[in-house]
This record gives sequence, structure tokens and C-alpha cells, in this order.
Amino acid sequence: MVLGKPGVDGLSEAVGVLREWQDDGAPTQLHPGDLGWFWRFGAEATAAAVRTWRRDGRILSVGLLDGPGLLRLTIAQDAARDEELARRLVDDVSGVLPEGKVSVEAPKGALVHDVLSEKGWHTDEPWTPLRRDLTEPVRDPGMRIEVIGPERADVRAAVQRAAFDGSTFTAERWHAMAAGSPYADARCLVAHDDRGNAVAAVTVWSAGPGRPGLLEPMGVHRDHRGHGHGTAITVAAAAALRELGSSSAIVCTPSANAGAVATYASAGFRRLPEVRDRYRDA
Repeated sequence: MVLGKPGVDGLSEAVGVLREWQDDGAPTQLHPGDLGWFWRFGAEATAAAVRTWRRDGRILSVGLLDGPGLLRLTIAQDAARDEELARRLVDDVSGVLPEGKVSVEAPKGALVHDVLSEKGWHTDEPWTPLRRDLTEPVRDPGMRIEVIGPERADVRAAVQRAAFDGSTFTAERWHAMAAGSPYADARCLVAHDDRGNAVAAVTVWSAGPGRPGLLEPMGVHRDHRGHGHGTAITVAAAAALRELGSSSAIVCTPSANAGAVATYASAGFRRLPEVRDRYRDA
């Protein structure tokens, strides 16, 4: 088993593997769109945050250091219960993550959860995955939806900053994200109210025809909440993914964020069983 960093030149291989692993019958897992959203920090930073585990040259697991204390892991479906892989992943976590309290995300049912538990890792707060089937047409969202291109990146970035406290998203970071290979099958959408205000935004990521597509992120401008704009932009996101050929639309949000869960449900998303990260105390 070989732990590696793909480097900028190897990112396309990691993205390709993540595309292949997306399946409506599989647990919610790391998506190429997760790497695509991280790409806003640039290709070099994305490459530095990605890890791969190979056996006999084949990638069996991909990890994303999504922040200083979180490793988001996903695993090939036929290796989810592979004991050698699970124990190697857990052994390598100490070298990949820093000292102190850290967390690992992994697909529900993967053996790595059992091994982490053996090693004294605890379960963290629950998250709710949601999925919307896209085999049937999606209704009109009832608002003007703009597909953002390079010349309107500042509008998309402004809504992001107004929707998420502490966001550092800028037009420059949008351009960095759009330059990444995952964005070839992605779209940024902005909803406008009757007065022309940009009130909500979402980025959607296709993993290719017939595979689940991801919403990451979706947010409503803090000055325009409580008017159904979140539902409208989420419906528009589902429609965009259907146009891109996605079989379903997926999203995951903290279960404690009842408002977000309700918004996705109102947009036709079905709640799936909760999932929990594993964490190690400081």
C-alpha cells in the first residue's frame, strides 16, 4: 500500500477516480465537486491537500485535507471492507493530520469506521445527506436564474460572502476555481428577486452523465432570507444538474441546521440516513 501526493499533474487522475466512484446506490462520499470547490485556492493548494492510497498501482482511496483538522476520505466500493486498506488508512492519519483534535470523514459502512473506533476515536455530530432523483423534469424555480460566466464572477462572489459569515470568496478565487478540471462540468447560478437583487447562489458539479451531481455550496444573502429564495435556487440547481446529465442531485448539511434541511426537503430532496465523522480528542 503506497500513500502519495498526486501533485498538480496528478490531480486529473484523482478527479477521474472520484467521478468513477459516484453511484446512486453507494453511500454519500467525496465528490469531484468537493475538489472543484477547494480549487478556489488554486491548483497548487489543491494538490497539496489531496492524498491517494494505491495498491499495485490502483488508487483505492482518495483523501482531501479540507481544513487544518479534517481529512475527508473516500474509498473504492469494492475496497470499503478491505482490512489491509482500513488499517493502513488509520495508521497514516497521524502523519496526515496534525496533533490535537482532528476529524475523519469516511463513507457510511466503510471498515475504517470500525478501526477508528478500536483506536479510541469518537463519533461526532450528525450530518444529513439528501438526494433528489433527476429522472423526471424539474419544475420552474419561479425566479430569474442567471448562469454566471467570468465577467460576472464578482456577483457570485458577493452573494457567497453575504451568505456565509467569514467567507473569503472573491472574483479572483472564482476564476481559480473555474480554471480547475472539475469546473468543466459545473455551473454557478445566482437567483435574482423582482427588484433585480442577487439574493441566492449555488454551484453545482456534475460527475458525468448517469452519475450523482453535487450542490456545493448553496447560500442565501443574509439580507434576503425568509422569502423562499433558498428553495428556488435549490430547484434551479437540480434543473441544471439534470441538463448536465446527472442521475440525481446530492447535498449534505449538518443535521443541527434544521433550516437548511427543510429548504432542501422543500426543493424535492429526500433525507437519507444520518452520517457522522470520527474525531480524536486533543
